[in-house]
Amino acid sequence: MNYFMKLRATSLQVLCAALFILSHHAYGQLPRLKVSDNQRFLVTEQGDPFFWLADTAWELFHRCDREEAIYYLDKRASQGFNVVQAVTLAEIDGLQDPNPYGHVPLEGLDPTKPVEAYFEHVDFVIQEAAKRGIYIALLPTWGDKVFKNSWGEGPEVFTVDNAYLYGKWLGTRYRMHTNIIWVIGGDRNPRENTKDAEIWDQLARGVEEGAGGKDRALMTFHPQPAKPGGSSNWFHHADWLDFNMHQTGHCPNQATYRIIAHDYGLMPTKPTIDGEPLYEDHPNCFNAKELGHSIPDDIRRIMYWNVFAGAFGQTYGCHAVWQMYTPDRKPINAPLRPWKVALDLPMAHQVKHLKNLMLSRPFLNRIPAQELVVSSQEDDNTFVAATKDRDGHYVMLYFPSGKPVSVDLSSLSSEQITLTWFDPRTGNAYTEGSIRRNTNHRLVPPTTGPVGHDWVAILDTK
Repeated sequence: MNYFMKLRATSLQVLCAALFILSHHAYGQLPRLKVSDNQRFLVTEQGDPFFWLADTAWELFHRCDREEAIYYLDKRASQGFNVVQAVTLAEIDGLQDPNPYGHVPLEGLDPTKPVEAYFEHVDFVIQEAAKRGIYIALLPTWGDKVFKNSWGEGPEVFTVDNAYLYGKWLGTRYRMHTNIIWVIGGDRNPRENTKDAEIWDQLARGVEEGAGGKDRALMTFHPQPAKPGGSSNWFHHADWLDFNMHQTGHCPNQATYRIIAHDYGLMPTKPTIDGEPLYEDHPNCFNAKELGHSIPDDIRRIMYWNVFAGAFGQTYGCHAVWQMYTPDRKPINAPLRPWKVALDLPMAHQVKHLKNLMLSRPFLNRIPAQELVVSSQEDDNTFVAATKDRDGHYVMLYFPSGKPVSVDLSSLSSEQITLTWFDPRTGNAYTEGSIRRNTNHRLVPPTTGPVGHDWVAILDTK
């Protein structure tokens, strides 16, 4: 059967079981996540594949009241998102500007004195997310609380000592919540000849201890755009870092697949993901006047490139949504519309097609397969990316503009191959027919053009 059709893919013991059920009822029924045995993906504690499809909602805890948070979570759950990235000590003056209920997160700007009322609201949002099948990628703080650099409100409040204590308090508070993924950092790269890296390291170790150990604290680090890797530049060998995260930034014309490929090739092997790509409706390269704002084609291209290059999932972002922009708030970098309206931008509805596509085939055996494209290519917006499974049962190729290429199909497991064209804009697909395995087959997508003509070729063996 064509895989595409599967898209709609003793008394003490009793006491322990009862306690387990009660705790899961209180904190959400989601299974914990862990790194797969081959160190390339995330899976549930039962071993089921987990495709990370995240939305960026940095200001969710800080700017949304309970009704707004539920509205947001309901919308994103309906659109297929399963992760939301949010910050406890938020970016936009998160230490001194109160949340909708008048609470700031820290007493006297002291990380060792968290304010209970503020974190009760955070508790509520995390629990509501779990009810909707959503994991929270939880940042303990935005990076400006470690150092402001040239932007951010700060103030700088963290030291090596209090970072550990704050992390331990936070890890302890959420140790029973099964829907948390810990994200250290927050748009800051550790500076040389400072204690930055040590502060982040101690924060991570505090979280891990408070959460009850490494197997209860799945963790990464969110950097600024960096080369050659992302979090790997500083923490690849840290035992607390379970997977690498990139911020590939907010320009549309970057070869992001090469950034993902760098960390994919590192040893020891760790999963990798783009945790902050170009946002939808974002000023391109922060220059709206000359370069305009991003469009859905830019977002799709980056997402499919990254996943086909080896990422275990992909984060989406919308420029108005991350800051929860409303007309009565000071805009940051020219958002185009209020956040509730922006929740329904085209890519917010299209991203689920990527998740569904990848989970429609055996997922944990998937590898990058760029060597299959034998045509000469440039690092531009026409670059065709390829992925396959190790056993040669399928190949997928992403065509950003419908440009034909020649491919080597000799590694597939059967002489007869079914070619299906998948539309990433709609999630629809149609089978073109059968082709024979050979070393130089020319693939011609159904349409071609710079905008609105991207396609995925799916090659399944019989």
